[in-house]
Amino acid sequence: MAKRHKNSLPPMKDEQPSFEEFKEAAHVAPVAVAGRLTRRLFTRGTWPEAQRVKELLRTETIGGLILLAAAVAAIVWANSPWRDGYEALRDAHIGPDSLGLNMSVAHWAADGLLAVFFLVVGLELKHEFVAGDLRNPAAAAVPVIAAVCGVATPALVYVAINAAAGGEGLKGWAIPAATDIAFALAVLAVIGSHLPTALRSFLLTLAVVDDLIAITIIAIFYSKGFSLGWLLASIAVVAVFGFLTQRGIKHWAILAPLAIVAWVFMYKSGVHATIAGVLLGLVVPVKGKHALAHRIEHRLRPYSAGFAVPVFAFFSAGVTVVGTSITETLADAVTLGVIAGLVLGKVVGIFGSTFLISKFTKAKLDENLSWADVFGLSLLGGIGFTVSLLIGELAFGTGSVKDDHVKVGVLLGSLLSALLASIVLGRRNRIYRRIEEEETRDADQDGVPDVYQRPEPA
Repeated sequence: MAKRHKNSLPPMKDEQPSFEEFKEAAHVAPVAVAGRLTRRLFTRGTWPEAQRVKELLRTETIGGLILLAAAVAAIVWANSPWRDGYEALRDAHIGPDSLGLNMSVAHWAADGLLAVFFLVVGLELKHEFVAGDLRNPAAAAVPVIAAVCGVATPALVYVAINAAAGGEGLKGWAIPAATDIAFALAVLAVIGSHLPTALRSFLLTLAVVDDLIAITIIAIFYSKGFSLGWLLASIAVVAVFGFLTQRGIKHWAILAPLAIVAWVFMYKSGVHATIAGVLLGLVVPVKGKHALAHRIEHRLRPYSAGFAVPVFAFFSAGVTVVGTSITETLADAVTLGVIAGLVLGKVVGIFGSTFLISKFTKAKLDENLSWADVFGLSLLGGIGFTVSLLIGELAFGTGSVKDDHVKVGVLLGSLLSALLASIVLGRRNRIYRRIEEEETRDADQDGVPDVYQRPEPA
């Protein structure tokens, strides 16, 4: 009789689950405990999905390290004796004025380069809802609820702090709502964490839903000068783009111009131009004979993680604190709201909702995990950067005093969350390193670890 790994799915009391049912077990897997059906939180997913997650982790981790380097370089330059050069480069205007596209370099980075990032997000969303973990309601429930609570709670914390202070600070209520997955994974790489794939998958899925909510918030609350005609024109171009990809058209000479036109029309509509990237990603087929989503994502993700997002970070993170009052900045309700929202709100939202799900439903934490793992993961959710900085600029205007305070709050809140997460997760490294070494030895000749295959009947 084959040996069953302690993480594998045990048979039901009366019947053995089919292989298809076993494959469906992702973040929340059914198990039999004391003769009744229950579910395990953060159990192992399928082998193909685990391999895909590892590929994403490698790209995002490298991109996160580049992003970190770009942010540090911007802060150093913006506070050096040559800071006037940084501001001159950031505020330099380029682009055709006749088309209304004469924008500053920082504006191009926020509206143009980030469109590539949001296109990759759209492709990731499409995959998750069609072929990934979010297609299964049982598997999707926990990360979706955690993401919703992880967005709502920081926003409420921010509003509570700024409502008492009054003023225009309330316009930035959504700033601490976003999680920067690239930065979060970069922190994992730095501390050398050996978190199980299921926890990392949960973080990725949570960030995907988080991005979807943030995109919706930007489209509804932070769009200006709305024009229905231009919006419909952009949607029409997106529909043509989707029609061609559904027919298997994959030539960049055809698709790239359509994507650019859709972006221009979206920009002119008053809706934030990055929404065009999301829509383009959502219409690309994931399944079937002409499934191009993975192909396009595979080619674009390195440019997004390695260039587009770091360049945006370089022109957005450069806040000048030399010659300013740090005390006044830290005393501002905007700064305090962002820090408290990221550090406190994210933990309460993500960890609290997951803990309550385990207490009041049949879903239980996997026996090989600790709630310290979930707590550390929730702290990582407090690393907000790319989308948080973008919302800050949309709320208060690039280069404004409040926007500078937002940058300080995002940087400090993210740094504090990263440090706390490093302390919590660092203690788990040795344990999970031993587990990974055991699982590496537990592999058959087909190269697929036994824990990802169908369990043998007792």
